[in-house]
Amino acid sequence: MNNIVRPALVLFALLGALTGLVYPLAVTGAAKALFPSQAAGSLVVRNGATVGSTLIGQNFSDPRHFWGRPSATAPQPYNASASGGSNLGPLNPVLVDAVQARMAALRAADPGNIGPVPVDLVTASASGLDPDISPAAARYQAARVARVRGLPVEDVNALIASHTQAPLWGLVGEPRVNVLALNLSLDERGAMR
Repeated sequence: MNNIVRPALVLFALLGALTGLVYPLAVTGAAKALFPSQAAGSLVVRNGATVGSTLIGQNFSDPRHFWGRPSATAPQPYNASASGGSNLGPLNPVLVDAVQARMAALRAADPGNIGPVPVDLVTASASGLDPDISPAAARYQAARVARVRGLPVEDVNALIASHTQAPLWGLVGEPRVNVLALNLSLDERGAMR
């Protein structure tokens, strides 16, 4: 019996060390060497302080900033430890009320904007953490941001265009605008004036 149990325990210990320690440390080390920013969470640092991550949305509500996609995480929006959607169907009255409230907030912030509201400004993503909006959602907000900041709308639209990312390899996904990066550029521009 000892000649069966002992090799099994040794093999278990070796495989446990290999898959539980060696492999994770090797992959983490390679990731830090090859992709240091991504391995650290794609953090954005300004003036020595971490202001966010390009991978997780933030709750911008000031009219001076572009607003991101709504978050369905609890207990607060964009809670990375509670990633998930609301799972409410399109006919659910709770979702309908939430979308109407979000549309009302957008209209209240920019009463002159009578254009159609892009869907990604009023519906949460599946993760509730989406850091990006569509170029249409950014352009929808451009007039409000320009007016509140006292900028020409053409300059704000040019900033949106410069922050619009193409689909991966030109095929995967949709064009998108990272809200944090766009808002930081706006804030830097305001500081230069």
